[in-house]
Amino acid sequence: MGTMLSEAVSYTAEPALYLKLAFTSTFFAGLFQASLGFLRLGFIIDFLSKATLVGFMAGAAIIVSLQQLKGLLGIVHFTSKMQIIPVLSSVFNHRNEWSWQTITIGIIFLALLLTTRHISSRRPRLFWISAAAPLTSVILSTILVVCLKSKLHDIQTIGQLPKGLNPPSARMLLFTGGHLALTIKTGITTGVLSLTEGIAVGRTFAALKNYQVNGNKEMVAIGLMNIAGSCSSCYITTGSFSRSAVNYNAGAQSGVSNIIMAGAVLITLLFLMPLFRYTPNLILAAIIITAAVGLIDYGAAYKLWKVDKLDFVACLCSFFGVLFISVALGLAIAVGISVFKILLNVTRPNTVSLGNIPGTQIYQNRSRYTQAVRVPSFLILGIEAPIYFANSTYLQERILRWIREEEQWLASNDICDLRCVILDMTAVTAIDTSGLDMISELRKMLDNRSLKLVLANPVGSVMEKLHKSNVLELFHFEGLYLTVGEAVSDISSSWKDQP
Repeated sequence: MGTMLSEAVSYTAEPALYLKLAFTSTFFAGLFQASLGFLRLGFIIDFLSKATLVGFMAGAAIIVSLQQLKGLLGIVHFTSKMQIIPVLSSVFNHRNEWSWQTITIGIIFLALLLTTRHISSRRPRLFWISAAAPLTSVILSTILVVCLKSKLHDIQTIGQLPKGLNPPSARMLLFTGGHLALTIKTGITTGVLSLTEGIAVGRTFAALKNYQVNGNKEMVAIGLMNIAGSCSSCYITTGSFSRSAVNYNAGAQSGVSNIIMAGAVLITLLFLMPLFRYTPNLILAAIIITAAVGLIDYGAAYKLWKVDKLDFVACLCSFFGVLFISVALGLAIAVGISVFKILLNVTRPNTVSLGNIPGTQIYQNRSRYTQAVRVPSFLILGIEAPIYFANSTYLQERILRWIREEEQWLASNDICDLRCVILDMTAVTAIDTSGLDMISELRKMLDNRSLKLVLANPVGSVMEKLHKSNVLELFHFEGLYLTVGEAVSDISSSWKDQP
């Protein structure tokens, strides 16, 4: 949210307007989230694949971390832009503002926080070390600045913070003016991200505790929370993985732990705010960098590279989209790539050539099972997707290409001619009228070439549509079998019986 709003409004030059935009964006985020839940549209979140989220979160983490160099280096003048090139340019163009005192102390505390995080990740029982490290660092750094105030005068501090609760902000919501489009865009973008994180956190701990999470109810709860928060001086929030992990490891069983935490926050706001006056900005930067580093999942990216190259490309596109364009467009790229991948799988389904495992009635992909061998005079093709209008033409062309390639191979090796094509439809879970027309046309085309077309194991819904559309009449009710093995055995026997 800070990233998107800062590109249009400076929080230092126009703090009142910036707050209004933040609260309004939070309201639209909550409205969007609650609407998804009430309308049972939670499946929209699933368009953000894990691959694109890995890249998006890594890019966002790097951008957020680079922004913290302002506090970690002691820079006073810094860019409000969030792309990597302007940020790095601002860092190196203001080297005269770098403070060696800030850098030294900042690096020490950053190393301390990263070390505690590493210890807790290696030894889960020591979770409390990383949980207590931020507050401990704030206390130690504040004491250090207070005790050495005369020698550490170059270190920037937070300054005076007023005590008490923030006032109601319902009147600060802006539903008119030139910034309305910005607040809607920011609200939807941050709303999608917070929903994704919140539901992911819920599902993670539901799996650990063996209970179910209702995604639509989660959306309604998070949305209503943010709508209420926008009226009480809060910006968008969601379920926190770190705090949930602390509760889980501490053995919390109910929401009482959150009530206690809220009470601690309330006491801090009412009585302890003046204690943060001398807290250095560098420690806040170090804490944020430590948290952001945890969002970069190197292992997941490497696994994507090993398992699915297209997923890895999607990960990289969303990663570089965030780094070099913007967070909003980076998210849009991530969604676009996810949708493109779905369309690609639908419009270009996989077809494979099957061979027989010697001594069995099992038929497997010949490119994956080296022991699978061709069956003389047969071309056995497996279709690994539903057949719809979007892919029926492609499938027909692909099947005909398989037939041409098989005939060329048989001719070049002086082997018996191709006589029968078997389509294994085990993985064809659905078919529409375009798919039925494709099968009819394919049957007629192969008849003209004296080739027999056979269907093996069409599932119930597909079989029902084949029957209702009268496509089976083209096969004279003889080109349909329960298994590929049954089809090969029966057709081979019929050929032997022919004079």
